[in-house]
Amino acid sequence: MSQFFIMHPENPPARLIQQAAKIIQAGGVVIYPTDSGYAIGCQLANKDALDRIRQLRQLDEKHNFTLVCRDLSEISTYAVIDNPAFRLLKAHTPGPYTFILKASSEVPKRLLHPKRKTIGLRIPDSKIVQALLQELNEPLMSVSLVLPDQDYPFVEARDIYDKLSHQVDLVIDGGACGITPTTIVDLVEGVPKVIRVGKGDPRVFE
Repeated sequence: MSQFFIMHPENPPARLIQQAAKIIQAGGVVIYPTDSGYAIGCQLANKDALDRIRQLRQLDEKHNFTLVCRDLSEISTYAVIDNPAFRLLKAHTPGPYTFILKASSEVPKRLLHPKRKTIGLRIPDSKIVQALLQELNEPLMSVSLVLPDQDYPFVEARDIYDKLSHQVDLVIDGGACGITPTTIVDLVEGVPKVIRVGKGDPRVFE
């Protein structure tokens, strides 16, 4: 049975953030709120936790995970970023965007796109996520929480807990989240290319 933490979205309790980080560092799988819906994540280097997420979401080996980062300096550790890309990221983070970039050598190979050697990265505009990442001192390996039999993602954490309490280690309730995913922007070739239109305004990349 998983744990269930209720956190204020603007002022998450330090004690619960610390406990959540310890669960993740011990190999746990966590469901948490972001600025574009609930997501499911685990520690960056934990293959067993990654496999649990793949099984829960029924994802194959080709599905890309996203590294959820706290700031641009952390993104620069895990991606190759030129000056134009850096300026774009600085202007539009934190926010509901996922950026596809060439991965650096710091990214575990199992997380990379098998042919392009790219990785998705994002900085959510969420105080809960920011506090958790600060405590972890590394990115969260993450995907959106949409189950195989769902047409739409969960909105309420209590519904998530009722459905998945035996399959994850922690559900963080940060209030109701929307159902619109991030806007995905590919920056690999230098010119921004919108791959998916979501919550983030795509017109700024046209």
